Parts: sequence; C-alpha cells; structure tokens
Amino acid sequence: MSTLAATQTLERVATTESPAGTIRAEDAALAARLVAQDPGALSEAYGQYGHRVYRVAYGLLRREELAQDITQEVFVRLWKRPERYDPERGALSSFLQLDAHGRSVDLIRSEEARNKREIANERLSSDYQPSPEEEAMKRITSERVRTALYQLKETEREPIAMAFYMGYSYRKVADVLGVPEGTVKSRIRSGLAKLRESLGTELIGIA
Repeated sequence: MSTLAATQTLERVATTESPAGTIRAEDAALAARLVAQDPGALSEAYGQYGHRVYRVAYGLLRREELAQDITQEVFVRLWKRPERYDPERGALSSFLQLDAHGRSVDLIRSEEARNKREIANERLSSDYQPSPEEEAMKRITSERVRTALYQLKETEREPIAMAFYMGYSYRKVADVLGVPEGTVKSRIRSGLAKLRESLGTELIGIA
C-alpha cells in the first residue's frame, strides 16, 4: 500500500466511531507517517506524548534517569515497529502509556533480579506460599497478557489497566473515568472474561 493510500485509509478510520468515541484524526495521520518512516512524525509524537510517557515511567520507577531511559525506549520501539499501534483500538497516547508501564515493570524486575533470586531461595527453604494477589499480578503483567489486553475495547482496557497496573481502587477508577463505580466493575468483569477466554489458564485466579 502506498503512503498516500495508507494515510487516506487511516484518516477514514479516524472519522468512524469507536467504543471510546471518535478516533482522533491527527493520531491516525501520525500513525501513517510513522509507518512511512517519516522522521518528523517521531519528533511530533514525542512532542505531543513524551511527557505523558515519562510521567507513567516516573510514577513507577521514581528515578528520573530511569524514567528518561524508558521514555526513549518507548519511542524507539514506536519508530522501529509503528505497525504495533492500531488507530482502531484507541488513542496513540493510551498505547504509548501502556507500553511505558510494561517496560517500566520489566525494568523493575530486571533491576531487582538478584534480590528476587535471594528471596526465592529463602522461600524454597520454607513453607512460603504466594498470595492470590501476587499470583494475579504476575499473570496480568506478562507480555502475552499485555498484548491481549491491548486487543480489548478501550472502555474495558482502561479500567483494567488502572486497577491492575496502577493499583487504583474501583472508586478511584470511577472518579478518573467519570463513570459510576458499578459501571467500572462491570467493564472490568467483561474485559477479564474476554482475557480468560483468549488466554485460558494464564488468567485463572484473577477475579
């Protein structure tokens, strides 16, 4: 497909209604330029969303230099594989922030690998049993689960990400999204049901 055709296709997508509302036309056009490897598109994406990506990373890592590294990594990944972003699935900002969260979690795990090995060795010599919450978080933060999560409707993906990734209570999620708490619970249940259906036993134990 030519660059012009790709741009026109994505712009048509941008004018359709998604479950979360009208897809931003500028995101769709920007995505087409990234696919076409337009260097200016990456700079534009960073200018628009870099601060949001940094904020997510810093919120988890609490270290400026690490948050900067994650921010750079997220945009490098966007440049190398722009086709990972699908405008039909939601806003580019949501996609990038979700990626930033995943990369931050991966970095935390990497940096704490030695401590975790020591803890694991200690637990092997005891009767320690991980809590259901620990098992749930281990599953929900895996790369395969994050990929499946991105396939959900944005109305289901956002509350799940806030509850499981960011640790928000249902009430906090409801306040952020501006919807009733009951609606949040319903969307999370619906989204998790779809994740369990696509991932099978990997999500058993997540309610």
